[in-house]
Amino acid sequence: MPGVLLTLVMGVLGTALTAPAASAHVRAPGTRSLATLLAADGHHFDHRWTDYDITDAAVSAVLAAKPGSPVRVLTDGSTPVTAFLPTDRAFRRLAHSVTGRWYRSEARVFSGLAGALGIDTIESVLLYHVVPGATITYRAASHADGAVLATGLARRSVTVDVHRHRHHRWVSLVDLDHDSRNPVVVQRDLNRGNLQVAHGISRVLRPVNL
Repeated sequence: MPGVLLTLVMGVLGTALTAPAASAHVRAPGTRSLATLLAADGHHFDHRWTDYDITDAAVSAVLAAKPGSPVRVLTDGSTPVTAFLPTDRAFRRLAHSVTGRWYRSEARVFSGLAGALGIDTIESVLLYHVVPGATITYRAASHADGAVLATGLARRSVTVDVHRHRHHRWVSLVDLDHDSRNPVVVQRDLNRGNLQVAHGISRVLRPVNL
């Protein structure tokens, strides 16, 4: 993670970032990987647009084609990582934006994106959703308005945007496409208690201005 961005992230999030326990009285974080979480219901597509089957398929496809890809960090539960996982519906929206078609199944969404973008672009998109070296809980993110997070994609970052209404607050992420709607966190603290955590988001982050 680039030094300037790392300094900013640590300065804003402070001790809210989870770390290995320093005391025997505090339970150490687990090491279940996000790849294990994604594959928990099997490597298959279904009819639930609110889960992460397309992300799981994308990770598997990248690692099959490029075994040395940095995406492999998602399989190593001993390495701290925070990932923002687009739901299947988020990928359906991206597929419509890219191809102009509304696909009716997750399998068609994935094949449509794979054909239109290619494996290298899919790899870059996945890496743009990963913040390596940090375990960021939703609570920490919700108190870090304006924090800049360096992603696994070189020289690409996302910005935390915290919204407040009365006693409620919610988190969205600002990507590098200024013309598209920003994704909102719709599921919190997936894989909580482990060094690798994730938050589900409503749209796919875009590392370039389309």
